[in-house]
Amino acid sequence: MKLNDKVAIVTGSTRGIGKAIAMKFAAEGAAVVVTARHIEQAQQVVNEIKNQGGKAIAFKTDVANRADVHNLVKGTLEHFKSIHILVNNAGIGRPAPFLEVTEEDWDAVIDVDLKGVFNCTQEVLGHMMKQQYGKVINISSVGGVGFPRTDSASYGSAKAGVIMLTKIIAMAAGPYGINVNCIAPGLIRTDMTYPQKAETEAQKLIKATVSGDKDERTALGRVGKPEDIANLGLFLASDDSSFITGQTICCDGGRHDRM
Repeated sequence: MKLNDKVAIVTGSTRGIGKAIAMKFAAEGAAVVVTARHIEQAQQVVNEIKNQGGKAIAFKTDVANRADVHNLVKGTLEHFKSIHILVNNAGIGRPAPFLEVTEEDWDAVIDVDLKGVFNCTQEVLGHMMKQQYGKVINISSVGGVGFPRTDSASYGSAKAGVIMLTKIIAMAAGPYGINVNCIAPGLIRTDMTYPQKAETEAQKLIKATVSGDKDERTALGRVGKPEDIANLGLFLASDDSSFITGQTICCDGGRHDRM
């Protein structure tokens, strides 16, 4: 297994991409710290991991709250003695036309999607530097790479910030043997990006030619699965990626509007 004896914190890991990453890492031998703002949901994922023979603990964490993040890192170190992998996945989106974006919604998205990455990485990095090893994986979006949408000012701005922050942290952490990379998913079928609504409503939401799991905007012609991102996350978390850092990898099926 690729992650034997490793300890991984995965933020926002109770559903969608985060849960898929947590489950994949646990299956590959990592002890996983599952986080969410609702501890009951985090504990459910922990129970699933344990039922499959894995190791995991749950923490109630709001990544926008520095005290919460400090307690998460402190508690992880007390329980598992080390942290080898951090996946900054927690994120929210509050789509609205630009002129209708409220200051409250702007602040909420920036606080979770960008400040949350800053909070978690800064709290973890000191420990990783001392042990001269670490893997930090940030989850951005194709919306932060160059796919502007008029209803995603806060989300797109935050995710673009995550990409630059990844590069900055990679430069600071590289001399200590720490790899810092970013994944930019395309359209992935999750509760956040593709709610279980009527197909016509889903099409309005994602503004694309999509039917079921088909996506005509991509070279591969399909919508992504959370497991697609988890597989890439596993590569970046493993020593197979030891000479890759500061990179943003689009995992989007080859979107025409990006290529």
